[in-house]
Amino acid sequence: MEEYTILRQFADSWMLLLLFIFFIGIVIWVFRPGASKEYKDTANIPFRHEDKPAEPEEARK
Repeated sequence: MEEYTILRQFADSWMLLLLFIFFIGIVIWVFRPGASKEYKDTANIPFRHEDKPAEPEEARK
């Protein structure tokens, strides 16, 4: 058999199954109980500091 044919058959069968199981694992990891606290904390990172961007020169006058 050619190397391409062997790799193609592997990709069409076992690799497809492996990647599907990996995808399901990621989905379960994302929607696991208790994950929302971590995601809310990560989403609020930009709002933790009170640093503000510089005001435009027109507003200072």
